[in-house]
Amino acid sequence: MSRYRGPRLKKINRLGALPGLTSKLPTRRPDRQKKKNNKKKSQPQSQSQYWKRLEEKQKLRFHYGLTERQLLKYVRIAGKTKGSTGQVLLQLLEMRLDNIIFRLGMASTIPGARQLVNHRHILVNGCLVDIPSYRCKPRDIITTKDEQKTRALIQNSLASSSQKKVPEHLTLHSAQYKGLVKQIIARRRVGLKIEELRVVEYYSRQT
Repeated sequence: MSRYRGPRLKKINRLGALPGLTSKLPTRRPDRQKKKNNKKKSQPQSQSQYWKRLEEKQKLRFHYGLTERQLLKYVRIAGKTKGSTGQVLLQLLEMRLDNIIFRLGMASTIPGARQLVNHRHILVNGCLVDIPSYRCKPRDIITTKDEQKTRALIQNSLASSSQKKVPEHLTLHSAQYKGLVKQIIARRRVGLKIEELRVVEYYSRQT
């Protein structure tokens, strides 16, 4: 399944706020949400649980801008890593380069951050990196190419996100267009409201 490129508002109305996909908030009316909840309650328990797991999986996929194959790959890696599979999965996704750029405020969305990386505007530890899925590590330094066009793009994003707090595992030096990864992100600092255990359950039932 390819990466989603359709209407973003449609997705957040169904799944709730997805800050990585768009800064817009759901416009779903309370009466429509009530009908939707009543419909779910009328489903058999097994089917209702399946839809809950599916929704959580879709939240994760659309927020981080992943294909189905990419998300499955991350779930498998997390399952082979020491620790809680759900927490490790979130940490793997949060440490992607495109997400780090988004969380620093250098891009307003993860798709926007991915575009910066793909267009070769971003350097990690002084080396050009054009792979959005590049896994950042503690002490990595994220900088931009010293070009007017690059700086203008990022300055606009920094100005629009000035009210957003940079998470504790990152440091932003906006005047230098530079970010620092201080440590692996803690679960409570993940930028998405998600029940990651349901995502793990979803994939465990697909195999």
